[in-house]
Amino acid sequence: MPDEDERWMREALVLARQAADAGEVPVGALVLQAGRVLGRGYNRPIGSHDPTAHAEVQALREAANLLGNYRLPGCTLVVTLEPCAMCAGAMQHARIARVVFGARDAKTGACGSVVDLFGEPRLNHHATVTGGVLAEECGRLLSSFFSAKREAARAAIGRLPGPPVEAPDAPA
Repeated sequence: MPDEDERWMREALVLARQAADAGEVPVGALVLQAGRVLGRGYNRPIGSHDPTAHAEVQALREAANLLGNYRLPGCTLVVTLEPCAMCAGAMQHARIARVVFGARDAKTGACGSVVDLFGEPRLNHHATVTGGVLAEECGRLLSSFFSAKREAARAAIGRLPGPPVEAPDAPA
Protein backbone atom coordinates (compact mmCIF):
# COMPACT_ATOMS: atom_id res chain seq x y z
CA MET A 1 0.00 0.00 0.00
CA PRO A 2 2.83 2.52 0.63
CA ASP A 3 3.72 2.69 -3.09
CA GLU A 4 0.06 3.27 -3.96
CA ASP A 5 -0.22 5.92 -1.23
CA GLU A 6 2.78 7.74 -2.67
CA ARG A 7 1.38 7.51 -6.18
CA TRP A 8 -1.90 9.09 -5.14
CA MET A 9 -0.17 11.66 -2.94
CA ARG A 10 1.82 12.81 -5.98
CA GLU A 11 -1.47 13.36 -7.79
CA ALA A 12 -2.78 15.32 -4.77
CA LEU A 13 0.39 17.45 -4.91
CA VAL A 14 -0.45 18.39 -8.51
CA LEU A 15 -3.81 19.66 -7.25
CA ALA A 16 -2.09 21.49 -4.38
CA ARG A 17 0.09 23.32 -6.90
CA GLN A 18 -3.08 24.42 -8.72
CA ALA A 19 -4.26 25.95 -5.46
CA ALA A 20 -0.93 27.76 -5.05
CA ASP A 21 -1.14 29.05 -8.62
CA ALA A 22 -4.54 30.52 -7.74
CA GLY A 23 -3.11 32.20 -4.62
CA GLU A 24 -4.72 29.68 -2.27
CA VAL A 25 -2.99 27.67 0.44
CA PRO A 26 -1.54 24.70 -1.49
CA VAL A 27 -3.58 21.71 -0.37
CA GLY A 28 -4.87 19.05 -2.75
CA ALA A 29 -7.11 16.03 -2.14
CA LEU A 30 -8.53 12.96 -3.87
CA VAL A 31 -11.32 10.53 -3.03
CA LEU A 32 -10.59 7.00 -4.24
CA GLN A 33 -12.59 3.82 -4.47
CA ALA A 34 -10.96 0.57 -5.59
CA GLY A 35 -8.10 2.42 -7.29
CA ARG A 36 -10.40 4.81 -9.16
CA VAL A 37 -10.53 8.57 -8.56
CA LEU A 38 -14.08 9.66 -7.71
CA GLY A 39 -13.32 13.20 -6.64
CA ARG A 40 -10.57 15.80 -6.82
CA GLY A 41 -10.21 19.07 -5.00
CA TYR A 42 -7.86 21.84 -4.07
CA ASN A 43 -8.19 24.71 -1.65
CA ARG A 44 -10.48 27.50 -2.88
CA PRO A 45 -11.83 29.36 0.17
CA ILE A 46 -10.30 32.73 -0.77
CA GLY A 47 -11.37 32.84 -4.40
CA SER A 48 -14.80 31.34 -3.77
CA HIS A 49 -15.46 33.40 -0.62
CA ASP A 50 -16.38 30.12 1.06
CA PRO A 51 -14.73 29.09 4.34
CA THR A 52 -15.76 25.47 3.71
CA ALA A 53 -14.02 25.24 0.31
CA HIS A 54 -11.10 23.18 1.59
CA ALA A 55 -9.53 20.62 -0.73
CA GLU A 56 -11.05 17.70 1.15
CA VAL A 57 -14.57 19.14 1.01
CA GLN A 58 -14.21 19.83 -2.72
CA ALA A 59 -13.11 16.22 -3.33
CA LEU A 60 -15.92 14.83 -1.12
CA ARG A 61 -18.52 16.91 -2.97
CA GLU A 62 -17.34 15.72 -6.37
CA ALA A 63 -17.26 12.07 -5.28
CA ALA A 64 -20.69 12.27 -3.65
CA ASN A 65 -22.16 13.88 -6.78
CA LEU A 66 -20.62 11.19 -8.98
CA LEU A 67 -22.05 8.38 -6.85
CA GLY A 68 -25.33 10.15 -6.13
CA ASN A 69 -24.90 9.54 -2.42
CA TYR A 70 -23.44 11.56 0.44
CA ARG A 71 -22.14 8.36 2.01
CA LEU A 72 -18.83 7.17 0.62
CA PRO A 73 -18.18 3.86 2.43
CA GLY A 74 -15.10 1.97 1.37
CA CYS A 75 -13.48 5.13 0.00
CA THR A 76 -10.07 6.58 0.79
CA LEU A 77 -9.34 10.28 1.00
CA VAL A 78 -5.77 11.34 0.20
CA VAL A 79 -4.75 14.89 1.14
CA THR A 80 -1.44 16.75 1.24
CA LEU A 81 -2.03 18.32 4.69
CA GLU A 82 -3.47 16.76 7.83
CA PRO A 83 -7.20 17.52 7.82
CA CYS A 84 -8.72 20.14 10.11
CA ALA A 85 -11.68 19.41 12.39
CA MET A 86 -14.20 20.60 9.77
CA CYS A 87 -12.81 18.31 7.09
CA ALA A 88 -12.40 15.36 9.46
CA GLY A 89 -16.04 15.82 10.49
CA ALA A 90 -17.15 15.86 6.86
CA MET A 91 -15.19 12.65 6.25
CA GLN A 92 -16.85 11.03 9.24
CA HIS A 93 -20.31 12.00 7.97
CA ALA A 94 -19.39 10.61 4.54
CA ARG A 95 -18.18 7.38 6.18
CA ILE A 96 -14.73 7.55 4.57
CA ALA A 97 -12.92 4.30 5.41
CA ARG A 98 -9.34 5.51 5.17
CA VAL A 99 -7.52 8.85 5.35
CA VAL A 100 -4.00 9.31 3.99
CA PHE A 101 -2.27 12.63 4.58
CA GLY A 102 1.12 14.15 3.87
CA ALA A 103 2.37 16.90 6.19
CA ARG A 104 1.23 17.23 9.78
CA ASP A 105 -0.55 20.43 10.82
CA ALA A 106 0.59 21.53 14.27
CA LYS A 107 -2.01 24.31 14.42
CA THR A 108 -5.24 22.70 13.23
CA GLY A 109 -4.53 19.01 12.57
CA ALA A 110 -7.43 16.78 13.60
CA CYS A 111 -5.74 13.41 12.97
CA GLY A 112 -3.47 13.51 15.99
CA SER A 113 -1.47 16.74 15.86
CA VAL A 114 -3.95 18.90 17.82
CA VAL A 115 -6.88 16.52 18.29
CA ASP A 116 -7.60 13.03 17.00
CA LEU A 117 -11.21 12.97 15.86
CA PHE A 118 -10.84 9.58 14.20
CA GLY A 119 -9.58 8.13 17.46
CA GLU A 120 -12.32 9.68 19.59
CA PRO A 121 -14.32 6.72 20.99
CA ARG A 122 -17.46 8.81 21.60
CA LEU A 123 -17.86 9.44 17.86
CA ASN A 124 -19.71 6.84 15.83
CA HIS A 125 -17.43 6.53 12.81
CA HIS A 126 -13.72 5.84 12.72
CA ALA A 127 -11.45 5.76 9.69
CA THR A 128 -8.02 4.23 9.45
CA VAL A 129 -5.46 7.05 9.27
CA THR A 130 -2.02 6.95 7.63
CA GLY A 131 0.03 10.10 8.02
CA GLY A 132 3.39 11.30 6.80
CA VAL A 133 3.15 10.10 3.18
CA LEU A 134 5.60 12.28 1.20
CA ALA A 135 5.51 14.58 4.24
CA GLU A 136 8.71 16.43 3.32
CA GLU A 137 7.53 17.24 -0.19
CA CYS A 138 4.08 18.28 1.04
CA GLY A 139 5.58 20.39 3.82
CA ARG A 140 8.10 21.99 1.47
CA LEU A 141 5.31 23.11 -0.86
CA LEU A 142 3.47 24.74 2.04
CA SER A 143 6.63 26.33 3.47
CA SER A 144 7.71 27.78 0.15
CA PHE A 145 4.20 29.16 -0.47
CA PHE A 146 4.10 30.98 2.87
CA SER A 147 7.71 32.13 2.52
CA ALA A 148 6.87 33.70 -0.86
CA LYS A 149 3.78 35.35 0.66
CA ARG A 150 5.87 36.85 3.49
CA GLU A 151 8.51 38.06 1.03
CA ALA A 152 5.86 39.66 -1.18
CA ALA A 153 4.37 41.41 1.85
CA ARG A 154 7.80 42.74 2.88
CA ALA A 155 8.43 43.97 -0.66
CA ALA A 156 5.00 45.65 -0.78
CA ILE A 157 5.77 47.54 2.44
CA GLY A 158 8.92 48.89 0.83
CA ARG A 159 6.86 50.19 -2.11
CA LEU A 160 4.30 52.16 -0.10
CA PRO A 161 3.70 55.61 -1.61
CA GLY A 162 4.68 58.81 0.19
CA PRO A 163 7.33 59.61 2.77
CA PRO A 164 7.96 57.28 5.70
CA VAL A 165 5.67 57.83 8.65
CA GLU A 166 7.44 58.77 11.84
CA ALA A 167 6.18 57.94 15.28
CA PRO A 168 4.96 60.96 17.23
CA ASP A 169 7.26 62.31 19.92
CA ALA A 170 6.48 61.11 23.39
CA PRO A 171 5.34 63.79 25.82
CA ALA A 172 8.10 65.09 28.07
